[in-house]
Amino acid sequence: MSKPFMDRLGIQTYCFRNFLEPQALIEKVLECGISNVELFDGHCGPDSDDAAGFLQQIADANITICATGAWTLTEDETRCRAIMEFATNAGCDTITADLRENSYPVVTRLASEYGMRIAIHNHGRKHRLGSVAALTKALDETGPEIGLCLDTAWMLDSGEDPVAVAARFKDRLYGIHIKDFVFNRAGHPEDVVIGTGNLALPDLMNLLTSFDYAGPVILEYEGDPDSPVPAIKECIQAMHACC
Repeated sequence: MSKPFMDRLGIQTYCFRNFLEPQALIEKVLECGISNVELFDGHCGPDSDDAAGFLQQIADANITICATGAWTLTEDETRCRAIMEFATNAGCDTITADLRENSYPVVTRLASEYGMRIAIHNHGRKHRLGSVAALTKALDETGPEIGLCLDTAWMLDSGEDPVAVAARFKDRLYGIHIKDFVFNRAGHPEDVVIGTGNLALPDLMNLLTSFDYAGPVILEYEGDPDSPVPAIKECIQAMHACC
């Protein structure tokens, strides 16, 4: 894996969902030694009281917002436009999203207008767009404005190999959430440090390198919400071990 690839490593700020104030978020991100984030809408979005102020504090801390989401995008043009305006103001060109039925025409048109890449977030076996078959159909029905944000753990939940899925959709892979699960006997998932569960992390990194993947590379660890930094640091170390 190239050094520039690792320089793009970011964190989904949902990991810090118990630290909603901008300064608290900034401290946690910087404590991890990372300067890129995918901004969770619970931290900031078009409905925030002072979105501009929040974004300025993030910028002043030299943290780059490389994506935002995951947003629910519907056929409501006003709402979609507000989300894309927010992403533009945040300085990113990738929106991670759950696309609802009938949303494709509006989302495609606005994505083209704003120069955005819309990355569908798969969310497991119970999600409408959680399976490879559903994602294939969605991407067949849309153009290059819409692609995939592959959540590796939720793809495991769907019973698929995330490495094989990344290879299958490499031409429309616009984002990736590097996340790992183990499952109990009832099939319920639990977050673990990446590479210690069911994710073949070295294989995934080698694959992404093989086709010069250029999108956001986002770590996501949803465990330990009151103290997520130690596990996130372990995830970062696991990434570096694959270099």
